[in-house]
Amino acid sequence: MIFIELKIKFPINCQFNNFRFASRCFMAIFTQLFKIHPMKYFFYIITFFFSINSIAQDKLPYQLYDKNGKKTTYKKMVKQAENAEVVLFGEHHDNSIVHWLQLEFTKDLFEKKALVLGAEMIEADNQKQLNQYLAGEINQKALDTLARLWNNHKTDYKPLVDFAKENKLTFVAANIPRRYASLVYKQDFQALDKLSAEEKTWIAPLPIKYDKNLPGYVKMLEMMGDHASGTMPKAQAIKDATMGYFILQNLKPNTTFVHYNGSFHSDNFDGINWYLKQGKPDLKIMTIATVSQKDVSKIEKENLKLADFIIVVDEDVTKTF
Repeated sequence: MIFIELKIKFPINCQFNNFRFASRCFMAIFTQLFKIHPMKYFFYIITFFFSINSIAQDKLPYQLYDKNGKKTTYKKMVKQAENAEVVLFGEHHDNSIVHWLQLEFTKDLFEKKALVLGAEMIEADNQKQLNQYLAGEINQKALDTLARLWNNHKTDYKPLVDFAKENKLTFVAANIPRRYASLVYKQDFQALDKLSAEEKTWIAPLPIKYDKNLPGYVKMLEMMGDHASGTMPKAQAIKDATMGYFILQNLKPNTTFVHYNGSFHSDNFDGINWYLKQGKPDLKIMTIATVSQKDVSKIEKENLKLADFIIVVDEDVTKTF
């Protein structure tokens, strides 16, 4: 520890309960020191800045990695998204850090690129009500009543919808109505053939392509063990197919479609990604995955190669529900 006796003007409101503000206070001090005796205090100034850099990075709620496990930056993630036609932003539905990142990412990308937004969390048969809200024809209370919104919509997804509203962006209700995914789970794909013409406009065109060997679907069966049903990954696939279909239907030239979905729907570059490629093989897609770890300083082996960018979040981060 270095003690220096000084007679300098100290900022009046320099309180140290805020790290950033404290740093500014010390900067003011060292600026005065440097004017008094540049060489004498140069070492102290350099030491101080190395120290605050170390303190600032000592405990982080998340860390970004590329698909190979190399640490990367938020700036690089946004930059790469500028060249993508579709960004699949995989989340953990209850993770406060990722919801914050989604909003910040959307704001920053919008400064560089025209956007279309869409989400798993709003189902296709609620597109009319969503459009009415975006156009200012109904308020939030009416949307809550008329549409089937998730319980955490107000805290986690309303900010994204409101960003679209404020900036007059399209927001796509991309997911299949839950009751039809449940129907597939109970009766397989053929049950969808009985839907009405109107109901079929809320799902991907039939018949549904399906590859049971995609890693996500294989993993789902493995996780369920003896309780697994062959129709379970098919119920997942109809969601992936429908979200992929509505993304493709709403692509615009020189525009990036940012889609928010559970990470499982786009991990391993399959799920929604696979269905997008079936419809448009040359589509430029960037994927983001979310994982939770006890230690964010090094990505665990099992989380490698999940996506182009992997958000490793501290497992103790506050959950929104």
